[in-house]
Amino acid sequence: MASPTSTNPAHAHFESFLQAQLCQDVLSSFQGLCGALGLEPGGGLSQYHKVKAQLNYWSAKSLWAKLDKRASQPVYQQGRACTGTKCLVVGAGPCGLRAAVELAMLGARVVLVEKRTKFSRHNVLHLWPFTIHDLRALGAKKFYGRFCTGSLDHISIRQLQLLLLKVALLLGVEIHWGITFTGLQPPPKKGSGWRAQLQPSPPAQLAKYEFDVLISAAGGKFVPEGFTVREMRGKLAIGITANFVNGRTVEETQVPEISGVARIYNQSFFQSLLKATGIDLENIVYYKDDTHYFVMTAKKQCLLRLGVLRQDWPDTERLLGSANVVPEALQRFARAAADFATHGKLGKLEFAQDAHGRPDVSAFDFTSMMRAESSARVQERHGTHLLLGLVGDCLVEPFWPLGTGVARGFLAAFDAAWMVKRWAEGAGPLEVLAERESLYQLLSQTSPENMHRNVAQYGLDPATRYPNLNLRAVTPNQVRDLYDVEAKEPVKKMSDKTDSGKPATGAAGSQEELLRWCQEQTAGYPGVHVTDLSSSWADGLALCALVHRLRPALLEPSDLQGMGALEATSWALKMAEHELGITPVLSAQAMVAGSDPLGLIAYLSHFHSAFKNIPHNPGSVSQGSPGTASAVLFLGKLQRTLQRTRTQDLLQENGEDAGGKKPRLEEEAETPSTEEPPVPEPDESMTPPSQQQDASAEDLCAICGQRLYILERLCADGHFFHRSCFRCHICEATLWPGGYKQHPGDGYFYCLQHLPQTGHKEDGSERGPESQDLLMPSENDMPSGPATPIALHQGTSPVPGPSQPTRRLIRLSSPERQRLSSLHLTPDPEVEPPPKPPRSCSALARQALEASFKGWGMPVQSPQVLEAMEKGEEENSSSSEEETEEEEDVPLDSDMEQFLRNLAKNSGTMNNYPTWRRTLLRRAKEEEMKRFCKAQAIQRRLNEIEAALRELEARGTELELALRSQSSSPEKQKALWVEQLLQLVQKKNSLVAEEAELMITVQELNLEEKQWQLDQELRTYMNREETLKTAADRQAEDQVLRKLLDVVNQRDALIRLQEERRLSELASEPGVQC
Repeated sequence: MASPTSTNPAHAHFESFLQAQLCQDVLSSFQGLCGALGLEPGGGLSQYHKVKAQLNYWSAKSLWAKLDKRASQPVYQQGRACTGTKCLVVGAGPCGLRAAVELAMLGARVVLVEKRTKFSRHNVLHLWPFTIHDLRALGAKKFYGRFCTGSLDHISIRQLQLLLLKVALLLGVEIHWGITFTGLQPPPKKGSGWRAQLQPSPPAQLAKYEFDVLISAAGGKFVPEGFTVREMRGKLAIGITANFVNGRTVEETQVPEISGVARIYNQSFFQSLLKATGIDLENIVYYKDDTHYFVMTAKKQCLLRLGVLRQDWPDTERLLGSANVVPEALQRFARAAADFATHGKLGKLEFAQDAHGRPDVSAFDFTSMMRAESSARVQERHGTHLLLGLVGDCLVEPFWPLGTGVARGFLAAFDAAWMVKRWAEGAGPLEVLAERESLYQLLSQTSPENMHRNVAQYGLDPATRYPNLNLRAVTPNQVRDLYDVEAKEPVKKMSDKTDSGKPATGAAGSQEELLRWCQEQTAGYPGVHVTDLSSSWADGLALCALVHRLRPALLEPSDLQGMGALEATSWALKMAEHELGITPVLSAQAMVAGSDPLGLIAYLSHFHSAFKNIPHNPGSVSQGSPGTASAVLFLGKLQRTLQRTRTQDLLQENGEDAGGKKPRLEEEAETPSTEEPPVPEPDESMTPPSQQQDASAEDLCAICGQRLYILERLCADGHFFHRSCFRCHICEATLWPGGYKQHPGDGYFYCLQHLPQTGHKEDGSERGPESQDLLMPSENDMPSGPATPIALHQGTSPVPGPSQPTRRLIRLSSPERQRLSSLHLTPDPEVEPPPKPPRSCSALARQALEASFKGWGMPVQSPQVLEAMEKGEEENSSSSEEETEEEEDVPLDSDMEQFLRNLAKNSGTMNNYPTWRRTLLRRAKEEEMKRFCKAQAIQRRLNEIEAALRELEARGTELELALRSQSSSPEKQKALWVEQLLQLVQKKNSLVAEEAELMITVQELNLEEKQWQLDQELRTYMNREETLKTAADRQAEDQVLRKLLDVVNQRDALIRLQEERRLSELASEPGVQC
């Protein structure tokens, strides 16, 4: 065994190779190593075995052990699975290098070309658990000692490229730098092979290199000829990345990272940011690696107002072009946002340098994302086949807030290597392509939650990674177009522009079908005779009959006697919206006057699409009817219920409640809102809503006054708007269902973040476009941060301040508060099972968990349990230095994890068990990241829906203009236009329903975040000794407790409504199946 001070020059080169932090240093040290050993780089697996044989000293052996363990998996067949296969990999990004490593382990000859000559991207990538395990298995800790230590789950792109480059070089991958792949050179005659067109002039050996597999990992801007690419376009989204110098001081290491905080569920943080700095963001992430890395999504209006963008341009490329971005203002913007998010604890923020020596800060557009329609192709010329595969960004451009890029990129690299293995085994081209496309269908659905839990078993075989795998999901017959035998013209990129969402279900196929359905539903009602889709509805009786058929409990037909047409129609419109989820398309006046027949047809088609499968007998519709209206209905009821709950608490806190009521946790949220009247019950007088508008009110936007076409109409609070006009008065963000309020003072609509409070002037509205200097945060403006409790701003909480009188306060003991703060709204088992003798660590934890929730008692702190678990884990794990170094997570079941969480919350015991503590910290970060990713996926989908609705509106406007014009078009053509308009209406309704579903999830996330923040804040008071608390502390603690009770009430209301919806939908299933 060689000593660390060995004079062997190969050892010195190897140590330099391991520690090299620049691309050129890696290459030169490896060249020196190969020279010292008498080897030529790029010799394939045989080179690796020669290097390993000659470098057998202690520092190298641990690395060889890891690589040998990976290579010994049966799938590689000891490096002979792809012997004779020649591959060309384009691009030395993380995915290209990872694919090259797999191909080399299979025994293929691998040549990689990269147009760059150095790695300079500091941006940080989020890693899924399996990618962390995969990189550790390749020796990542040997190359980069700080790799994912503790609870870290990320790495900079540059460091990831460096460690994968080192592995690829050791495995014999031949790499050429500064070479750009420009296309393919088909074989000129039979017997010759495929070559690459390269620039500038490549070495002769590379120019003559013939290969039978091409793997493209050259990025989203370059996709090989023949592949079709689809564009997924949403609303304008501007991202900003910034990298600051990491001095690795003690102060810097103590600043917590931000795995992700989104405005969609943590509005208070972004409201604080806006008031303190004038910066308006959608989200922000902070990771610590080689640099302090920040990435955020900024609003265009904010960038214009602060002078980051010189001028507003409709074209995104021109908007974010270098000529329109002010570098100094962009740097101020990024520095202020980073300083605020970290409480100023990073000190003076100095920008790192990018590849061109400039400050590493940039603005980019991720409005559209490209996705290849297929992941592989086969081309054949003169009897010579070429297999082409895509990995990385040229396969699927990732949506950065989801943190899926490198994880799904690695999965695609594994799938591509598996395809090459099947190709080398002699499988037919169509069979190989069908298998690869079957795997590609799974890629966009993958997440850490729906893949195999045991990441240690992951390998090249797809069955080790994907549960419920079906490699025949795509048949060979379906991929014939991917087998190119004859020369074809280059396939241009297709622009799908947007995902139109879920297909419209139950669309009315024609006016005749809609009329027939309406006649069936209203048959038998006295005085109702539906003969057409215009005048038959003028008296309001037909619409009341339709509503009664679908919801008989709302009224009796006799109640309509003596009611005027306008009154009856107004009542029916309101009931349809509040009880059936059918939003108005026209006003009661227009329906009575018969002035908008197209609007009436569109409105009735919504009833048809939502309830066409309901039997005709009365009383068949349950509370939550199936169809597109269900989500809209549920969201409306949810908003009214939460508003009533908040109003009830306000009344109670202000002393307006009557005495003798039950405790708030047991109260039903039935108090009417002071802002929104409750839905009338059957015994209430049926008074029409106060809609003071003329017969053409729905034809004009209530904001801009311009013409409103049917597909453009959005109804809110009895008024009609363009969707493009229905924006927050301050930030101009599009307002979504359940995410806005109308201010009673000025009458404007606001998003919840910018809603001015009564008696308080909104700070953000005072900042005009001329204020281009960023406001720097002061100590008083600093929030507690997205990862710590945030003090709610005045007026945003329904809980009164210290100066406000309260009639009664709820006093709970410390155990009761402890119980409340960890409340998960799930009932405890009524009967506690008898204790059983524990058999394992999991059983010990479960036993402790079962004993921890007795009534309102605190969890039992059982160090003996932890000692047993810790000891058990030590016995089951290897004591080798390498495994200790890797710091793998301890596997936890749900009961054990919950027990440890409760123990960690209520005592300092976990500090004595670093393994468990580290595992819990990592799990907590994973949960935080899950919530952030979920919120960002919702945000992205909402943006895509908005873009899709804009397209539908444009198409609908064209059709409506054609129908309303006095043209001489034949009736058959007009009927076709009406049918097309109805189809667009149903597509819009489907998208609106999906939008409502997403906003329900937003409500869940928002309440979860609020409860978590209040829980943390309450614990800061509870952890203090009672004797040391001041009167102000006790008053503040009571306020936090009341806020927590309010959130618990709202979550309880949400859960009850969801359960009612679930049960009603289950009850409706037989009717749907009829």
